[in-house]
Amino acid sequence: MKPPSTAETRPDELVYGLEDRPRPWLALLAALQHLLAIIVPIVTPGLLICQALGVSTRDTNMIVSMSLVVSGIATYVQCRRFGPLGAGLLIVQGTSFNFVGPLIAGGTLMVSQGTPVEAVMAAIFGVVIAGSFIEIGVSRVLPFVKRLITPLVTGIVVLMIGLTLIKVGLVSMGGGYGAMAQGTFANGENLLLSGTVLGLIILLNRIPLVWVRSCAIVIALGVGYGLAAWMGRLDFAGMHQAPLFQVPTPLHFGLGFSWALFIPMLVIYLVTSLEAIGDITATSKISRQPVEGPLWMRRIKGGVLVNGVNSLLAGVFNTFPSSVFAQNNGVIQLTGVASRHIGLWIAAILVVLGLFPAVAGVIQAVPEPVLGGAAMVMFGAVAAAGINILAGIELDRRALLIIAVSLALGLGVTQVPEFLEHMPGALRDVLESGVATGGICALLLNWFLPQAKDS
Repeated sequence: MKPPSTAETRPDELVYGLEDRPRPWLALLAALQHLLAIIVPIVTPGLLICQALGVSTRDTNMIVSMSLVVSGIATYVQCRRFGPLGAGLLIVQGTSFNFVGPLIAGGTLMVSQGTPVEAVMAAIFGVVIAGSFIEIGVSRVLPFVKRLITPLVTGIVVLMIGLTLIKVGLVSMGGGYGAMAQGTFANGENLLLSGTVLGLIILLNRIPLVWVRSCAIVIALGVGYGLAAWMGRLDFAGMHQAPLFQVPTPLHFGLGFSWALFIPMLVIYLVTSLEAIGDITATSKISRQPVEGPLWMRRIKGGVLVNGVNSLLAGVFNTFPSSVFAQNNGVIQLTGVASRHIGLWIAAILVVLGLFPAVAGVIQAVPEPVLGGAAMVMFGAVAAAGINILAGIELDRRALLIIAVSLALGLGVTQVPEFLEHMPGALRDVLESGVATGGICALLLNWFLPQAKDS
């Protein structure tokens, strides 16, 4: 279908609507623009978790490769829609940052207690699989869950996730846990690499060209990659050890479970489901589709269902939970292309990139400080998203009290974990996660504190 001419297109109209089929070269160009916006967020969570837990180079390569494959499959299902699965919109799905903090905190604790890394990864992927059924269930009872987990609770949890991730980002900027062990943490080289990337992202976001701002993270990482190469800091061991073609291997690490990991993840799975509702609604709105009524609800249920099913698939194929990305909404607005058929091109590219591990090896060669400079911005954006959610509600005395107590307890236990020392082991394992403590506190206070009636 030919797009309408510029003269006939009003500013609020799309160049290509939901069901339009752009010509192949235009579809590929649009897909590449989405890819630039999502490739870094898809691979970063896996890299950070693996680096923090000391996963081997070869296994890290496999995990990053599978994150691309699983993201491609989820994107295809979201856009194509199969029965109840999928929203039928131009939606990109990828590895979620929401789970990074709790997985690193819980995983490093298990490693420090003497659990082999392979057993830790088996437990993590067992928890990912178990938690996916929460989202699958949520997709079937959305009205009830939306009443239970209000924007106040969601905003607090998202803000807590962002705030707890700041430490992860700062550790990466300094060189990671490996640099701490070697005594090179936050040395001049590491700060130069991370500071260059962080500074470039800030500068590029001030340039009044939309495409430059949209690609700021990719451009900054490219410069950081080049600077690291000049300094002799690139490590291509992951690429050299990788096979030519990655055959997806179910349960590579086996299957385990940990309640201490599962309870914090439970809260995050619930919140991630509600985030997906907001992201899908935003995509529906900019695609000129209904944002209420039966069709909208069907899209919401299908989108959240894929969130859960794909996280199940992620756990089986040795990678981390995925969620609907908000980044592609900005690309749709930038390009005026909302055709869901673009998503099929994005999905195909992601799967192909994931099946050839050399791609993951090149990405894996990025020194952690380079990644940390970009991660710091992305993690800060998570916290800012939580603030944005809270800014959209009425902050009366009740809401401010819930925010104050939840943040105080959530941040408090992360800063002073000794506070939990004399609690029962099972309870201590759960409350050591600031996200779990703050989220559970927000949920209970929101439930039990009565809403003030209008006088």
